[in-house]
Amino acid sequence: QRLSYTESQGSHDLRRAISEMYPQATAEKVLVLAAPEEGIYITMRALLEPGDHVVVLTPAYESLLNLAEHITGNVSRWEIQSSDSGWTLDMAELERLVTAATKLVIVNFPHNPTGLLPSLGEFEAIVAIARKHGAWLFCDEMYRGLERTPEQQLPSAVDHYDRAIILSGLSKAYGLPGLRSGWLVLHDAALMKSLINWKFYTSICAPGPSETLALAALLARDLLIGRNQDLIGRNLELAESFFGRWLGLFDWQSPQAGPVALVGIDTPSTLAYCHALAQERGVLLLPSACLGYSDRHVRFGFGRASFPVALGVYEAALDQGWTPQ
Repeated sequence: QRLSYTESQGSHDLRRAISEMYPQATAEKVLVLAAPEEGIYITMRALLEPGDHVVVLTPAYESLLNLAEHITGNVSRWEIQSSDSGWTLDMAELERLVTAATKLVIVNFPHNPTGLLPSLGEFEAIVAIARKHGAWLFCDEMYRGLERTPEQQLPSAVDHYDRAIILSGLSKAYGLPGLRSGWLVLHDAALMKSLINWKFYTSICAPGPSETLALAALLARDLLIGRNQDLIGRNLELAESFFGRWLGLFDWQSPQAGPVALVGIDTPSTLAYCHALAQERGVLLLPSACLGYSDRHVRFGFGRASFPVALGVYEAALDQGWTPQ
């Protein structure tokens, strides 16, 4: 591996391997990123101007919401709803929010942090609403591949809509976040040119060793994703048992897909709760206030091998009657 500059769009072999996962894509429609986060940044910069209307599914991974708000100052939040049967999408609300003035719709499936996975009909309706108004559709698909069963997996948005831009990478489903490898897939050649131009001001190109290792990871795709599905499944079994023992404290809705869940806690402020838990007991949970949502939920993650240890420390604190001071 020579440590010289690589191609700004990404090596052809890697782009071809990525494109093979998307029936409607070719290597020319793939942009390799130095990190998945770069894809969010350059897409927002390439597409958006101050005042542009953006609709964002919330709660959301922070930069999906915050960067759009920073650039445009004109963001409508399409909020996931909680019900007795689990997290749900209000499709009528999306119909109301998206208009002819909407430049971009941003979604994330499987969803972080709730673990929601739309039905195929809901997914197709989202695409149809964006198409009706000519809006771009940015779909964060970082957790795609971590469905409970293969039959649950939705098609990629890029295979359904010519103005879709999808983000994916090796951090989540593959369990290789330290590799910092990701990609965008899109059909519009003019937008691809603009994205590459913005990339000249961020990373210029992906690291050569990362591209080599990313290609190796794609060749081992089934093994890597299967390993992580097994890990998540084991951790979810522990979580189900844990939440069953603490019914009065938590509002638990098991994720339909992916390694995260948004869990309600019976406490006045989960932000204060999480600060105290981290400082006093060394257990880290993410309060939903950091994700553009209420102050009554926290995000649990089930994708780490250390989850049983962390859960044990947390439950020991609860057994001892711990509450925030």
